[in-house]
Formats: sequence, C-alpha cells, structure tokens
Amino acid sequence: MDPSARRSGSSGGGGGGGGGGDLTPSSLDFPNLPTTISLTPILSSTPDQTIPPPPPTLSRYESQKRRDWNTFLHYLQNHKPPLSLPRCSGAHVIEFLRYLDQFGKTKVHSLGCAFFGHPSPPGPCACPLRQAWGSLDALIGRLRAAYDESGGIPDTNPFASRAVRFYLRDVRDSQAKARGIPYHKKKRKRPLTDAAVAESSSSRSDVGLDEVQGSTSTGGAEAGGRSSSSSSAS
Repeated sequence: MDPSARRSGSSGGGGGGGGGGDLTPSSLDFPNLPTTISLTPILSSTPDQTIPPPPPTLSRYESQKRRDWNTFLHYLQNHKPPLSLPRCSGAHVIEFLRYLDQFGKTKVHSLGCAFFGHPSPPGPCACPLRQAWGSLDALIGRLRAAYDESGGIPDTNPFASRAVRFYLRDVRDSQAKARGIPYHKKKRKRPLTDAAVAESSSSRSDVGLDEVQGSTSTGGAEAGGRSSSSSSAS
C-alpha cells in the first residue's frame, strides 16, 4: 500500500472520528524538524540584545540614607497642610524629630521620676520612650547629605540650621541628666603640622644641648678638682 495513501487514510479516519485530536506535527511525519527550538543562538548573534550590567550594590550607609530621605519626603507629603521641600525650614525638621519620638526605644526619665539621673534603674517606671540623641544626630547627618545630593542649596539646608543644632544639643544634655550618663566628647587626634614638628624637634635638641652642657660642666669640674688635688699633694 502506498505510504501517501496510508497517511491520507489515517488522516481521513481521524477526521471521521469527529476531530478527536489536535493536528500537531510529529517527528514521524517530519523527521528533520527538531522537537525543541533554542533562542540562545539567535539572541547571542544579535548585537543590540545586550544584557545590562547589574546595578552596583549600595553600602549600608547609602541604603540607610536613601530610606531616611524617602521617609522624610513621605512625612512632608502627609503633613497638614502638605509641605514642599523648598519651603521646609529648621522648625519643620524639629517637628519631624519630635514626631519620631513615638517610635523611640530609649527610656528617658522625667524630672519627677524616682529614677531620674539613675544610670541603672532597679525597676520599671512610667516614663516615655524617646529617640536617643545619638540616633537623631546620625539621622540629621544623613539627611543633610541627602539634601545636598538631591540638588538643594547648601546655604538653605534646613538640616544644617542653627535651630536644629540647638535642639540636638538640648536633647543631648537633657538625656544625659535624665539617664545619669554624662556625655564625653571624643577628642580627635589632630595631625602634626610643620610648625609643631619643628617645635618638637627643637625642644628635643634643646634637651640634648642641656645634657651635653651639663656633662661638659661636670667633666670640667671633675677635672678642676683633680688638678687642685694633685697640686696640693705636690
């Protein structure tokens, strides 16, 4: 029997059966057709289809600075009335810092608390939780840098205003008194200048000269004593 007739007969039988299956090509009917088609050679041969490099990984400081900046912008949008960034002042920044106190985790004792000024209170109290001064100071530093990087004018940076600096200083002093933990400013080691190096070298040379003069005077005195003793003996 002719193979073409067999195929036509089989296809006709399938059609007579009411179309029980889809008409899909098979490897038996088309032996030269691959069962799967890979698009990798096509994409690799096209010069325009290049995969962009992955974005650079941000440091921990940069990631935190971006989150803080987005949080502040969200705060300005929800402000009543809504506040734009160019109209933001140091007073609005202080208002934002006070708003963050509700999320603080540092116990700050009030003046009437029995544990006021106690560094290690023996029991709980009803004093509120606040943001620690160190956290607020670091936050203002990141927001000040983010404001400059976003195109703001450095002279009108609200995070660098005098009111914000005074507020942070008051928070630092009040928390130090309430918690009984004094604040000690770390002294930064200043690099030695040329004048300081010259002064230190001259002081060392003066000490050396004094020692040399002392030794020569002592040697002269000893020599004079020996000469006087020898003359008396003679």
